[in-house]
Amino acid sequence: MSAPVFHGTTILAVRRGSRLVFCGDGQVSLQNTVMKGRAIKVRTLLDGQILTGFAGATADAFTLFEKFEAKLKAFNKNLVRAAVELAKDWRTDRYLRRLEALLLVGDAERTLLISGTGDVIEPDGDAIAIGSGGNFALAAARALLAHTDLDARAVATEAMRIAAGIDIYTNDQLVIETLDAEDAR
Repeated sequence: MSAPVFHGTTILAVRRGSRLVFCGDGQVSLQNTVMKGRAIKVRTLLDGQILTGFAGATADAFTLFEKFEAKLKAFNKNLVRAAVELAKDWRTDRYLRRLEALLLVGDAERTLLISGTGDVIEPDGDAIAIGSGGNFALAAARALLAHTDLDARAVATEAMRIAAGIDIYTNDQLVIETLDAEDAR
């Protein structure tokens, strides 16, 4: 079973210094029609200690956010353990297996991608992205991280604006959530 490809969103996570930023566009598309321009696809969990974002079916993502938050509570806020347990359930549970979404999650130390095929992936670098504009945003973020001194929020914002200028399923109505590792300790 291959991983689904989701169109209609871009979620980018950028880490620089002690700051983690999740940035999502606001466009909701149904086939070739823009249905909404200011959707919220990134959010915080556990009083701002965990950042999350999704690509895919909205109702499915909200179900997964709830399951993930329960796993975080069950495993004492251990991001990796909660992600692995969610991925296992997502892959093997008859109901969850039908959910179509990808999740990005992050805490003060790690950023992870979680999929319904059982993947829990930590990026090699300081950025990771999902959704139809994800590759555009990721490429822009990597270039900005390598060649500028911009902070994480500025990198994420500019990279998303670049993606919105290329991907027809991504807009520039950005929702940004920030976590400062120094504040989280």
